[in-house]
Amino acid sequence: MAEAVFRSLTISHPRVVRIDSAGTGAYHAGDSPDPRTMNTLEDHGILDYRHGARIVQASDFADFDYILAMDRDNLRDLQRSRDRWAAKNGGVKAATGQLILFGDFGRRKGEEVIDPYYGAQNGFEVAYEQMVRFSKGFMVQVLGEKEETP
Repeated sequence: MAEAVFRSLTISHPRVVRIDSAGTGAYHAGDSPDPRTMNTLEDHGILDYRHGARIVQASDFADFDYILAMDRDNLRDLQRSRDRWAAKNGGVKAATGQLILFGDFGRRKGEEVIDPYYGAQNGFEVAYEQMVRFSKGFMVQVLGEKEETP
């Protein structure tokens, strides 16, 4: 969902060239998004999202400028993976992607994405709201966009 929302908000932004999402575990590798995710995206006008789940690759740490973790557990897993990869490939300088908790771009530093997978449909609405808020915060803080006023 995060990829779809971020992509929809930055579709024509000149500084956003490549967006992808990946998991820290392989349990859903190759799967399409949960139907509830797709329903939520469609409810909000995002109709063109296609994605097959994949696991984070070592090369992601060099290929992407920002790697955004959804929660602290994912952030720790990503940090460990990056450190292992960097040790084999010339140190941390080789791993140029910044690892950041996505929720740090929301209004509450350290906010984690609430995983809706085991809950009801309204959990997907909550996650969608978080993705929009975090994406807009990223756009303001990193891309220099003007902050929207309510």
